[in-house]
Amino acid sequence: MVTLGLLLGATTSQPYPFTVPPVDQVVDLHGNPAGAQLVIFMAGNQFMVARPLLRAFHARYPHVARIFYETLPPGVLARQIAAGGIRIGNLVVTAQPDVYMAGHRRMAAMHDSGYVETPFAYASNVLAIMIRKGNPRNVRSLRDLGRSDVRVAMPNPQWEGVAEQIESAYRKAGGETLVHDIMVTKVAAGTTILTMIHHRQTPLFLLEGKADAGPVWISEALYQQRIGAPISMVPIPAAQNQTASYEAAMVTRASNPQAAREFLSFLKSSQARAIYRSYGFGI
Repeated sequence: MVTLGLLLGATTSQPYPFTVPPVDQVVDLHGNPAGAQLVIFMAGNQFMVARPLLRAFHARYPHVARIFYETLPPGVLARQIAAGGIRIGNLVVTAQPDVYMAGHRRMAAMHDSGYVETPFAYASNVLAIMIRKGNPRNVRSLRDLGRSDVRVAMPNPQWEGVAEQIESAYRKAGGETLVHDIMVTKVAAGTTILTMIHHRQTPLFLLEGKADAGPVWISEALYQQRIGAPISMVPIPAAQNQTASYEAAMVTRASNPQAAREFLSFLKSSQARAIYRSYGFGI
């Protein structure tokens, strides 16, 4: 839970820490849902924004001190909302969100199904190709991802909304042939690896030498550079690129509607937009 102490770095009583990578480690569920005053399900590719965003929100709304949030892929979050909970290993979390944040198409489906109230757009993003520093495979374009010698980390269309955007970019760059090469031929050959949490797995696969390149949102590549990881990126020309619009809405049966409305109001502020912009998002 993002408590006052965690937000501001104050000295408080803390739970006993027991994290054993990679056996007992959950990096996209943040805090304790018990007694939370606000629960947010945020599209996972925005994980790097969450902490500074919530620090700023708490400073403006100090009475909302206990916040639980998840940064899983929006498709996984949507299934969690519909199912009433999520199971990770032996852990079951039944927290339901007050706020849901996702891409336009996913949000439209959730609104049409009655899960969320009327959404609004707050940020945007474009694609880039994440590569290892030094670009050892000499990847220069989306078409290079179709080469048999380039191992691609690709978001799984079953879970990741970004996959559809990436396939559209492939189509612009090389037509259906390139889409088939990367998504069918190379998947069968094992040279396209489908991820389930691409904002975590793509950089990890690159760093572990399991992949050579991976299309991601540009904010994710910029973040890896920001923290000093040996990661670089190849820009994608505008004519081949895709733009995502991110939207937020209050969940229809929110347990904390007032806190949800306050957070959504803050998300529209110039301060929140500046935080997103500082991490490479468009506004």
